[in-house]
Amino acid sequence: MAPAGTLWTTPYQAFGKAIKSAAAFGGVEIAQPEAYEHFVDNKKPEFLVKFPHGKIPAWEGADGFKLFEGAAIARYVASLAPNSGLLGSSTEDAALVDQWAHLAETEVFSNTNQVRGLCLGLFPYNKPTHTGLLERQARALKTLEAHISSRTFFVGERITLADLWVAAVVQHGVANTIDAAVRATIPNLIRHFETIVNQPKLKEVFGETTYIEKGIQFVPPAKEKKEPKPAAPAAPKAEKKPKAKAADEEEEEPLVPEEPKVKNPLDDLPKSTFNLEDWKRAYSNKDTRGAGGSLEWFYKNVDLEGFSVWRVDFKYNEELTQTFMSSNQIGGFFNRLEASRKYLFGSVGVLGTSGDSVISGALILRGQDVKPVVDVAPDWESYDYKKLDVKGNEEDKAFFEAALAWDLEINGKKWVDGKNFK
Repeated sequence: MAPAGTLWTTPYQAFGKAIKSAAAFGGVEIAQPEAYEHFVDNKKPEFLVKFPHGKIPAWEGADGFKLFEGAAIARYVASLAPNSGLLGSSTEDAALVDQWAHLAETEVFSNTNQVRGLCLGLFPYNKPTHTGLLERQARALKTLEAHISSRTFFVGERITLADLWVAAVVQHGVANTIDAAVRATIPNLIRHFETIVNQPKLKEVFGETTYIEKGIQFVPPAKEKKEPKPAAPAAPKAEKKPKAKAADEEEEEPLVPEEPKVKNPLDDLPKSTFNLEDWKRAYSNKDTRGAGGSLEWFYKNVDLEGFSVWRVDFKYNEELTQTFMSSNQIGGFFNRLEASRKYLFGSVGVLGTSGDSVISGALILRGQDVKPVVDVAPDWESYDYKKLDVKGNEEDKAFFEAALAWDLEINGKKWVDGKNFK
């Protein structure tokens, strides 16, 4: 069977999954481009001629018919399989399908993304806003829960596009804001979600689901500690008998004993000849490139058995807007890595222009596994990590050096701003 058309999306895009699941359930063959890089290919003239807004999901039918906006594409793909029942069996059913899909998108998915933007530093954090967004989401989840509590599916007695759309939204939510506590309040909605994503025709489309225990949180930057001014020597006083302290004079003591600090397993690694603090000083005080520069120092001193080098890339570049906000996000990520300061060095930047940018860079870290170092940050899974071979692979070496020298360029996007974790 020839494909009905081509769908431009990304593997993690929720609405792309909803469209692909509609096609899979309805038996509609669809194709995807052989290669697609978001924020690169969708900015090219040949893409913009077809889809002037440069947005995905995007659809081009075999007959040349073109669409963008996920809901419109999903509805159209469902209509190509009229016997599937995805749009219901009447005009009233079709309206109900749209109703539930629209509620899930505007009141659950949208609020999840707004919370992510706040917590990841895409715009200034505001606690009341964060709370208000979660309250709006909770209200919508309650509505969905109440409806599905006495039903198997959202519209009628068979799976419709409403079920696929809600499932895609819930899958996105349980990985970000719909944490264990929230899930406990919506057992029927979670039951419905797991029923849909485990359908034999749909399991491959939805893939594995990540369930968070605690919703994504904003971690404020660590405050600088001010050194106290030395106190003037006090004049000798006559000895006085001790007296009881008033309530406001009591020394600060914990109300409960502090938990013993857990030893970091990175401290048990074999001793390394490479001193990360010496490297940080070299990087700060020397030119990066050139004779006598910090890169020369690095290659001379690095121990690649005790340390490793990684490329880091933000997964959700399509959500980035202003480059200064993206730079703030890097700063927020670095602040949340504070507990790993003794094990980590980073140089990460924003490349491109506002509305068309990516976040990428390089890390030097203790050991050979990235996770024990970066998982102290709640949002560490919002980034992709790839180990680099800086001594055996020229491409990896060039990337690493450019990230440290702040002249990295990716697909024509030039370095705009960067931050170091030292």
